[in-house]
Formats: sequence, structure tokens, C-alpha cells
Amino acid sequence: MTDHDSATATAPKAIPATRAGTIAALVGVGLFSLSFPATVWATRGMGPWTATGTRGTLAGVLAAGFLLALRVKRPDRRDLPGLLIVAGGCVIGFPLLTTLALQTSTTAHSAVVVGLLPIATASASAAMTRRRLPRMFWIAAIVGAAAVVAFTISQHHGGMSIADLYLLASLVVCSLGYAEGGRLSAHLPGWRVIAWAVVLALPISAAITLIAVPHERFDPTPSSLVGLAYIAAISQLGGFVVWYRGMGIIGVAKASQLQLAQPLLTLVWSVLLVNEQLPVTAPITAIVVLLCIVVTQRSIVH
Repeated sequence: MTDHDSATATAPKAIPATRAGTIAALVGVGLFSLSFPATVWATRGMGPWTATGTRGTLAGVLAAGFLLALRVKRPDRRDLPGLLIVAGGCVIGFPLLTTLALQTSTTAHSAVVVGLLPIATASASAAMTRRRLPRMFWIAAIVGAAAVVAFTISQHHGGMSIADLYLLASLVVCSLGYAEGGRLSAHLPGWRVIAWAVVLALPISAAITLIAVPHERFDPTPSSLVGLAYIAAISQLGGFVVWYRGMGIIGVAKASQLQLAQPLLTLVWSVLLVNEQLPVTAPITAIVVLLCIVVTQRSIVH
């Protein structure tokens, strides 16, 4: 055996690109699935507005540091409207609305409702691009939405709570942000999209923090600081970097299939980390929504 053969035999095998992309996307899904429990931890030591503002401020400072260190040029003016939509939906709107919802709703309940996000995102993207979706998509989307509505009504004895309204509103703003972010990612690296979005939202995030801290409970504990660090560094920034990396390799459609596991993972974390008791209807509804999303994704692909 020659030295070249020996070196080739002992060298570690390179991971195929598709496998690396799948791993990255799965890591992103796992990181995002912890966002709701981490938000609950954070708000045990501070108010919801304070947590949201501080989350965005810390993420914005981190992103600005990365962009400066890497000497990334400013985005084109034509991309600013889209980046502002991402900032409004994914940096301000969704975190604030879900944090407000979690003040009176459990993480399990919230995870089931927000499980409709892939369907909402596909619908928003179709509306923005004027793309016609197959009839099967809309049938599955209506069934999934009906299952979530039935779940929320059953949990509140025939009505919907203010937390449910917050969650439904969060679906709207986040789906718009995701759809616009997907459009921008066609010509911008995905991590730059979220980095510029949190930087653009930084003045608003900082203003929310400065206004909220004197008027809300602010008694941070070690666990609340851990939760805050997680939602700032991971949920708002780092998770997107890994997620967009995987999505860029294996494609949006395949990555969306992996995201189906996120609500179910959050249900597990709600029991293990937040000590919640799951109603029987929660995992059942989550599975129904999961199946509906599988149908919608396959109808789009095929």
C-alpha cells in the first residue's frame, strides 16, 4: 500500500451535501422547538414587553457585530421593504404576540396553534406571488385550521381566549415575514436576511426595552436569564442561521417536511422543562395538523 493509499484509507469520509443539509435543518428545528419553554422561563423574571424588547435588542447587537466583523455590505435599497416586513413579522410581531399569549396559555396549547405556521406561510407566499395552489392544498389547509379551531374552542368551553387571538395574529405576521424572507433568500444568503432584519428592528427593540423596564416586573432569576439568552441568541438569530443553511442545501420543500416535528417536540419540552400536564387532545390535534401539512407540502411539490 502506498503512502497515498494509506492516507486515503485513514482520511475521514466527507459528509454528503444532502446529509449535511438535512442535519443542519434538523438542528434548526430542534433549536426552534425550545423557544416557547425558554420564553416561559424568561418571563418568570420579567414582563412580556421587557422580554421581547430585550430579546430583539441583544439579537440586534449580536447581528450588527457579525455583519461588521465580516464586512458585509449594506443591502440594496430595493431589498429594504422586504427586510422591514421580515423585521416586523419575525423580530417584533411574532415574538411579542406569542410572549403575550404565553402569559395565560400553556406552551403545549400555543405549540398546537402555531403548528399551522407552515400552511399559513405557504398561503401567504402564494398570495404575495399570485401563485395558484392545488385544490388538495386548500382542502388540507382547511382541515388543519378546523382542527386547531376545534381544539382551542374545546379548551375554553366553547369560546376563544385572548391568548388564542394573539396566537392567530402571530401566525399572520410571521407567515408574511417567512414568505418575504424566502423571497429575499433567492438572491441573498438566508443568514444575512435575518441578520439585517434584527438590525433594522434594533431601534424599535431598544425603545420597547427602555419603555417597558420601568413599568413592568423586572426581577430576573438565573433561570429567567438563561431563557432570555436562549431566545435572543438562538431563537432570534442562531437558529435561523442553521435553519437557512440547511434549507439552502436541501431546498425549501424538503426542509419544510422536517419542520413538521417542531410542534411535537415542543409538546415534549413542555412536559420535561415546564412541568405542564398535556390534555389528551393536544398531541392528537398536533398529529392531525402534521398530517395536513404533509398533504399541503406534497401537493405543492407535485
